[in-house]
Amino acid sequence: MSMSMRETISGNYNTKEDIKTLMKSSFKKPNAAVGQSGLQALYETMFRNYGILVGQVLVTKPDFYNDNTRQQLFTTINELLQLNIIPIINTNDAVSPPPQKDEDPEGVLGIKDNDSLAARVAVETRADLAILMSDVDGIYDRSPSHEDARVMHNFNPVDLAKVEFGEKSDAGTGGMESKVRSALWALENGSSVVICNGMKYNTIRKIMRGDKVGSFFTKAEVDAMPVEVLAKNARSGSRRLQALAPEARAKIINKIADSLISRQDEIMSVNELDLRQARLDGVVGAMYSRLAFSPQKIQALATGLKQIAATSYQNVGKVVRRTKVSDTMDLVQRTVPIGVLMVIFESRPDALPQVASLAIASANGLLMKGGKEATNSNNLLMNIVKEALSEYGCADAISMVSKREAIGDLLKMDQYIDLVIPRGSGELVKSIKEQSKMIPVLGHAEGVCHVYVDKYADLEKARAIVKDSKTDYPAACNAMETLLVHEDLLKTPVFDKICSTLKESGVAIFSGPTLAKHLTFGPPQAHSLKHEYGDMACTIEIVKDMYDAIDHIHKFGSSHTDVIVTDNEENAQIFLESVDSACVFANCSSRMADGYRLGLGAEVGISTGRIHARGPVGVEGLLTTKWVLNGDG
Repeated sequence: MSMSMRETISGNYNTKEDIKTLMKSSFKKPNAAVGQSGLQALYETMFRNYGILVGQVLVTKPDFYNDNTRQQLFTTINELLQLNIIPIINTNDAVSPPPQKDEDPEGVLGIKDNDSLAARVAVETRADLAILMSDVDGIYDRSPSHEDARVMHNFNPVDLAKVEFGEKSDAGTGGMESKVRSALWALENGSSVVICNGMKYNTIRKIMRGDKVGSFFTKAEVDAMPVEVLAKNARSGSRRLQALAPEARAKIINKIADSLISRQDEIMSVNELDLRQARLDGVVGAMYSRLAFSPQKIQALATGLKQIAATSYQNVGKVVRRTKVSDTMDLVQRTVPIGVLMVIFESRPDALPQVASLAIASANGLLMKGGKEATNSNNLLMNIVKEALSEYGCADAISMVSKREAIGDLLKMDQYIDLVIPRGSGELVKSIKEQSKMIPVLGHAEGVCHVYVDKYADLEKARAIVKDSKTDYPAACNAMETLLVHEDLLKTPVFDKICSTLKESGVAIFSGPTLAKHLTFGPPQAHSLKHEYGDMACTIEIVKDMYDAIDHIHKFGSSHTDVIVTDNEENAQIFLESVDSACVFANCSSRMADGYRLGLGAEVGISTGRIHARGPVGVEGLLTTKWVLNGDG
């Protein structure tokens, strides 16, 4: 308010409290008259910076109650919008009567404040979305000052009974209660609403791109538990798991393994529902193979879980180092769980019990998101895991996230989640790495694995290794995608017989550019030397020697798994030491790059990174350490 007005008031021997009261009551209309022009000038200045015009539209309550004036009002607003002029709509508080509490004639929202005004304008203009801004982050499930208060990101009309409203501020005539009631009326009349914090940066843009900002009003019933609650429960559940004896954790895993066998028919029946839907959706090839269960697959899965249980007793609390710092001080470094893991996997229901068992063996909390293709299978397997955990009061330690949209929200919860492990396509891993700004991601983007057949290779050995590497499970990330052959073998029976073995197995062959130059007629050329087929197909390329093969692997590989086939011990050692990949093998299949085959029981994923864990990540990769120091003062 202008200094002159304050001086006028104070000149009449009013105290500061008198002036404050007068400003809030007697002088509300003069305040509004001065404030409206100042507010509009501020809007014009700010929007002009972006080359945008604004127009002021002052309204009074009769403008909404009279059909003729209401029609004229919204004709003006719509014409401004068509001209790309932003209308600044405000009630003319300099002349409007004070708002009355109950002014909702015949179910129409009365204009009491800016919130009801915004709701009426949104409905009358048929807006898709109304954003009501406050100075808090949204509607809380309890007082925002409470330690466990949580923003209700989805607000259903039935939730109104759960909310207690506090005192509204002296500034303005609304408050959160007014915002909520206005939002519910707008929702009922066809306009979506978000109540959010207008003091935060980029709020409108975040809402428009679908970020979970503020409280979104919806008539949809939200059955699932909020993801922040799941994450918080996983943290506390991890601590309960850690407090269990190793024998108890092993019993939980064995219970899951036994249930897989005893409920095999039920698992196969539910899995068939997913397979039937997959066929209707046109899912084929690698994704369909990963989705399918078989009795043999279930048996192998249960055996792997038993292996995890048998080797789990020394995981947590294992002494890594012991040092006597002084006569009165003993220092111990021992293993502890990382905390809470978030694992995302695609169309692989068998990954669920594997990952859950590894989390239990390492006493980590776990949040999982499976592919929608395996919804029925995942739900049953999750129930099996929960049943085993509930016997020891740890059911909350592991949970399944139902919606894909929840991933983005969880990736922001670094206060609860410590490590993210995506298992799936390169696109999935890349997407998760881009989204996770605060939580480390462990994984590999691609599985471009090579088998190099050296000129000193044994033919039968080479044929067996190449065949197994490609055909045993072509959808796996450790399957061979490129076969490199020494150029001296090109005109020999070795090359022909290896190619024949692949063709007889139904493998489609594509040639690399060097091989294509040597052939008058041959297979089609590969569109890229860095390509993961994930199917019964591979690229064959010719290299000059072992060093050329190593250079090719470093240039086009993904640092996953690479193999040499040779009877020359010196070449084998040079290859093993020179190739910079997570797994480097001599004279064995690339399919050996698997936690179960390497004796780890199972793997939570394969990492091609260089920090923390690399290669197949078993229980050891899910542990960290803490230092314990004992003294006597």
